[in-house]
Amino acid sequence: MKRFQPRPGFVVQAYRFALDPNVSQERALRSHCGAARAAYNWAVSWVSASWWQRRAEQSYGVPQEELTQWRSWSLPALRKTFNQVKRTDPRFADWWEENSKEAYNTGLANAAAAFDNYVKSKRGQRKGPRMGVPRRKSKHQARLSCRFTTGTIRVEPDRRHVTLPRLGVIRTHESTRKLERRVTNGTARILSATVRFERGRWFCSFQVEVSKNERTPARPDAVVGVDLGVKCLAVVADSAGAVRYVPNPAHYDRALKVLKRMSRRVSRRNGPDRRTGQPPSKRWLIANAERNRVHHRVANLRQDGLHKLTTTITGEYATVVVEDLNVAGMLRNRRLARKVADAGFGEIRRQITYKTGWAGGVSIVADRWYPSSKTCSGCRAVKTKLPLHVRTFICDECGLILDRDANAARNLAALAAAVPTGTGVAGDQDAQASKPRGADQKTRATRPSRNAGAQRAGGATLPHQRQEETRDRHQDTEALTLR
Repeated sequence: MKRFQPRPGFVVQAYRFALDPNVSQERALRSHCGAARAAYNWAVSWVSASWWQRRAEQSYGVPQEELTQWRSWSLPALRKTFNQVKRTDPRFADWWEENSKEAYNTGLANAAAAFDNYVKSKRGQRKGPRMGVPRRKSKHQARLSCRFTTGTIRVEPDRRHVTLPRLGVIRTHESTRKLERRVTNGTARILSATVRFERGRWFCSFQVEVSKNERTPARPDAVVGVDLGVKCLAVVADSAGAVRYVPNPAHYDRALKVLKRMSRRVSRRNGPDRRTGQPPSKRWLIANAERNRVHHRVANLRQDGLHKLTTTITGEYATVVVEDLNVAGMLRNRRLARKVADAGFGEIRRQITYKTGWAGGVSIVADRWYPSSKTCSGCRAVKTKLPLHVRTFICDECGLILDRDANAARNLAALAAAVPTGTGVAGDQDAQASKPRGADQKTRATRPSRNAGAQRAGGATLPHQRQEETRDRHQDTEALTLR
């Protein structure tokens, strides 16, 4: 299906509002989301049945030309077949008319996208980890979500209600002034609406085509390097030499004592048991809801803090340099996983990437193996080793003494000077990123080799292992990626 392209001078942006539905409206919301899940499960089963049938026929020796035909998983094909089945299938015949057609279209569209992702991943045409075969969604674990693309979708003039197809007018928990004012002025057009249940309440996200306003950062000529960490959430160093420390609020650690106490309460109640079919007791449901409220508050505080931090940085500086951190690898460290997950390194980089575009700036991602902490920000000398517990950088050549994180932030800010020179920039034909040291790369295999000898895991000598330690060297430029 052809992807939507906004008009020239417009961008697609989301406006998200919390809802306060009444009892009947919440029941209708859950019914629509359940209808989307039922349509998704039907599409997965209907397409997979032909796959299993062909495999069974091949095991029987049926010729290739006589095998069962493949069933198309394109959205038009799924929609056409489902409209014929829903009137006669006993799974849908009694209740399908209670929900909007957009609910079923949501499930069918998700199923079509899931099969497309699986096929592209299997052929090597999709980035990221390998995608498995689409599976049915469980009623107890599936996220409640439904998307509306047609029908009456609008924000009411009173700025406290929204109207959705078949659901009617629903009150919002917060004012919709920002979106309603743009729609009234003709600078925004609502494309679709998605209702979702998360963190204990319902939300409605409007996908809106908004006119793009030209914006300029407060300091258009300034460059800033952002070094993320656990002790300090971010160390911000700009090209003028100013260094700012953003403390880590550690919202989860502050709530950990309360969470432990509430988790003990939940464990003492009679919870659900899927093996025996035992339903949870009312006391367990009450205790679990109280614990979830603490989790939701921690998540909301973290999200609010990260948005304020990234908005401040992108609104002030025109060029922002961040690191390409291996967050998934950091989460495998059992000693730092909780701290890293609570900090939200990946979310900070994601927000900086799209907010710099909104603010009229540029975001630069430093190479993952660039030694920002080991490089001296004064003379550019690179240390061979710098353990994590060493928090002060001391240069052996020029004698510079500086905080480790501040030194790394200054090096990231200095990397932006390599962009206009044509050296070390990803995508530049003249780029020659320096890789003089093996320690900048992965130095140990995660799994032992099958051909490993008895003396050593992975063989007697690793191919990339150096026989002698290199001396300190000077760092010129490293690979960058423009975002």
